[in-house]
Amino acid sequence: MNSEYFFKENCYITEMHNTPEDPDVSIARVRVKPGATTNWHKLKHTTERYIIRNGEGLVEIGTNDPKVVSTGAVLVIPPNTLQRLCNTGSDDLIFLAVCTPRFIIENYE
Repeated sequence: MNSEYFFKENCYITEMHNTPEDPDVSIARVRVKPGATTNWHKLKHTTERYIIRNGEGLVEIGTNDPKVVSTGAVLVIPPNTLQRLCNTGSDDLIFLAVCTPRFIIENYE
């Protein structure tokens, strides 16, 4: 597994699987500190799935009402859909981000 790094979205990323040899999927571990909110963003041509592994938060996806999420929740974010996630708990909010096709920075807005 690669080292964790801070991403401009206001979260910490550890790339678990993201390679041109497997263009259909990528998997990253994402960590959001208590009280932090990720920046509004969207991915062109890419569906994301968030699998909440630890913590609790409030997610906003597109024009849907904000939704409370906690350990075990699975969220599906369609391509080109604005999104952000706020850690409302006292522990790190940790989730897996599974992207299809794989995440490439050129698709990040």
